[in-house]
Amino acid sequence: MPKAATKKSHSKGVRVAAPTHHALDSGAESFQTIKDKKLGMKALQEERKKVGPRYSQLKNSTDELLVYALQSLRNFSEGHRIVKDTRTWSSRIKNFDENWKPRLPLLVEAYLRYRYASPPPDRSASDIPEPSPSPITIDVLDIYTCQSTASIPVSEGGTFAEDLVAAGYLGTTPVSPSLAISLKTLELFRCIRLFKPSFSTEAFTKLLCHQYYIPYRRYYRTLLADAFDIYLTILDLVEKRVMERLGRDVPDWRAQNSCPCCSYELEGEEPGAHWRMICIDGNNSLKRLATSQGRQTGDMRTFESDYFLPRAFVDTFANEVKARQRQSKPDLPVESEDDDVDQGPRTREGFPTDGASDEVSAPCASNWKAAAADEVKKMWGMFDETGIFLCACRHAMVLWVADMVRSGELAKYALAMTSRVNEKIKGKKMFGYDIGCAFEDTVLHSILRDLFLASGSRFCVPAFHGYSHSYRCQCHYHPNAIQGVGLEDFETAERIFARSNELASVVRGASVYRRHLFIDMFFRQHDRDRYANMAQMLHGNYVQALEVIETQAEPVAAMLENLGLTREKLADLAKEEKTCFTTLKDEDPTNVHTVAYVEALQALQKAKDELLEVSERFRRRAPREDGVVQLTFLAPRSGPVGYDSDLSETRKLETRRRHLHDRVDRLSAEVASIEADYNIETRWQPTDFLYRQTVDYIATRQYQRALGKLQRLVILRLFELQKLNIARTGYKVRTYLAKSLQRRCKAIRRAVEEYNVAARELQPPRPTVDWDKVSHYSFIEEFSLLQDTRNDIRSKPWASSDIREAMRLSRRIDRAYEEITNCNREIRRLHMAIRDEEILFRNTLRQLREDGDPAHGAVEEYCKHRRAANARNMAYIERIYALKGFTGIPSPGCRLGAPEPNDDVGVSGEGETDGVSQELEEEAEERLEDGASSEVFAIVEYLARLTT
Repeated sequence: MPKAATKKSHSKGVRVAAPTHHALDSGAESFQTIKDKKLGMKALQEERKKVGPRYSQLKNSTDELLVYALQSLRNFSEGHRIVKDTRTWSSRIKNFDENWKPRLPLLVEAYLRYRYASPPPDRSASDIPEPSPSPITIDVLDIYTCQSTASIPVSEGGTFAEDLVAAGYLGTTPVSPSLAISLKTLELFRCIRLFKPSFSTEAFTKLLCHQYYIPYRRYYRTLLADAFDIYLTILDLVEKRVMERLGRDVPDWRAQNSCPCCSYELEGEEPGAHWRMICIDGNNSLKRLATSQGRQTGDMRTFESDYFLPRAFVDTFANEVKARQRQSKPDLPVESEDDDVDQGPRTREGFPTDGASDEVSAPCASNWKAAAADEVKKMWGMFDETGIFLCACRHAMVLWVADMVRSGELAKYALAMTSRVNEKIKGKKMFGYDIGCAFEDTVLHSILRDLFLASGSRFCVPAFHGYSHSYRCQCHYHPNAIQGVGLEDFETAERIFARSNELASVVRGASVYRRHLFIDMFFRQHDRDRYANMAQMLHGNYVQALEVIETQAEPVAAMLENLGLTREKLADLAKEEKTCFTTLKDEDPTNVHTVAYVEALQALQKAKDELLEVSERFRRRAPREDGVVQLTFLAPRSGPVGYDSDLSETRKLETRRRHLHDRVDRLSAEVASIEADYNIETRWQPTDFLYRQTVDYIATRQYQRALGKLQRLVILRLFELQKLNIARTGYKVRTYLAKSLQRRCKAIRRAVEEYNVAARELQPPRPTVDWDKVSHYSFIEEFSLLQDTRNDIRSKPWASSDIREAMRLSRRIDRAYEEITNCNREIRRLHMAIRDEEILFRNTLRQLREDGDPAHGAVEEYCKHRRAANARNMAYIERIYALKGFTGIPSPGCRLGAPEPNDDVGVSGEGETDGVSQELEEEAEERLEDGASSEVFAIVEYLARLTT
């Protein structure tokens, strides 16, 4: 059991218990400080021998609490010194890291010897160093044995840190540690963190203290956290060796090849409409608190990960999109009103929608931007990293992640992710993004335009979020309206965020290094889980597609027969609907110039009439005597100036009259300019035919515009309300959709008010409408006002509710057939990838065993985990092959450009199990029918019977 260490900070020094080294004393430097005080390792060992017998008796007693109390008392009463320590936290972390780095390769070798038993068989005994006859006793933490001390054999020519790892322990410092933690304990903590990301270091430390019957102290949490960092570093280096042996260590191999369903292209397969379907989105849960009150960051370490895009790369797109100065909705704040700490310059970078044209981004982008502004107002200023921006394929395999730094979801994150995908992944991609409708136009106005167009890629809006977009947007960007995407909803990023949110409580107060470490750790396990469930996902998609076809094909055929339509005619109506909403306008622009001239004439005449009226009022205020105007001149008044009400009114009239003179002159010049440009020799008079015709048009122009706007908003709202009643839409989903439509309802209310004003000014006046009635319309036919618009759609065939339902179901069936095609291709790819991977594993393990490679055990363990996942995938693949309605090829193919496999690796021919014997696969399938527990048993039994 470790001595109860004491550390009390003072302005003059640090109190350090004599026999205990602080975990952050950075090894060599801490030991040198004590050595300068004539208290070296030899003195410590002599002191341990002196007090050893006295404590061995107590340790053998049953009163463990008394032992620990006496240990703490001894630490305070004897041997402590006041050691002045002027180092900063940053320097301690730096020294700690620098002292560990040169030892890591040796620790990896020691870990491989410990973890995977004896050295390779062909290594001679003379190469193994002889252990020292005098082992060193050190305090340890081991949750499995709860031992307080352990005897560590010391080898010749090695360091004590290596000896500890070879014995199954990891010291808390690289040089002369006084405490070590068992590797099994650290591995248990790692496994818990993999499957419960919110489980903190503090919680595990309290568990250790509970097992050792000691009160929790923050000191032990620091020791465990630092040792855990080194342990994960060792495992990362081991994993890199494994990937190197398997030939998977090339840059970006994981992002390009981790998902075989997307990347494992086969010879002779039917190409898909899109090479990959990719989801991108931002999430603000994984925030990290910024330093406050001028404090500097202590942990300056950087974590290397192939998941994270470098900040420098992301910042290259910072100025690609400028923030718009005029927004139809509130913009993000430039700075927080509550932030009184200097946190550097604020960003004026653009949003993902700022690069799009106004015509494209108007309705959907403004709503998204308003929501983003409300969200970021609460976070900006408190946090450094405000979340992550993620990119994943449709099978939920994460490709890359980027930090959102002191900002909301800016354009640079989405542009950087799009650039990296198009650069590293070939072929045509379909990107799903919450604001894909506007962001696609942003990409086309950026430096990514040529590369994006060359790849043939495009954007869409995820299915769930798409229902809150305008119906015009849904006609172009909703997955249900896009050919080739199948039943994919592009909401994968939201599902990933739902799981990664568990990390929020752990990374909120962590350093940059540990935040990246934990996020990387989470996504690696997430990808392993997704791979193990890949065939299950394809099985579910296949079953869903077959169900859609089975349950909806006949009703659609009956509906078309009753309506007298064919599938081809229905498709033509869908195109007509799409064209109508794309070209829907408020007025015909051909009469704009005529209207402008007549309006200028009316404005001039109105200004002249007002000038005449004001002049007459001004003249009436002249002084009169017996009804006759008497004009005189009065000398200026002296002394205090006082203005009575008559004098004030007169001067106001005089000012108004002067302004009207200026306005009449300006309008006269404008009318003259128009007449000169349009070659009008004689000014139009109110009695002229063209003038009267234009005035009649102007009289209804405001009404038509107000009615057209009201029509568009109401139609969009009605069609979107129809989505609230889609089958299996839960209450929470309907609530979300309803809230997302509230903004449009407010716009409809304003449009109703504008319409009523215009309707009253017509001759004869048109009837006004009631907002309460309009807000409860449920069918287009109920909106009788549409008969007065130029763009009346009530007579359109596709506006009928029956035809619209037939169109929706027909599109759903088309997407189901596409999903079956996509699944057939992806299932065969996965089957072939499993076959080739088994060949790779067997050849690699054989070669490593023959070469006596120390990494053989690590590679073998990786293969066991991967084979377990492959066994589960193969069981579901066989289930898919057995489905009634399966239309694919029930066997693997050949990877494009790959050589034919050898026959000596257990592959006996076309249609067999390719690395998993036919007998075991059938047994796994039978047990899978009995439930999850039988499935696990079948996989375990399969692993037990593997020969490598």
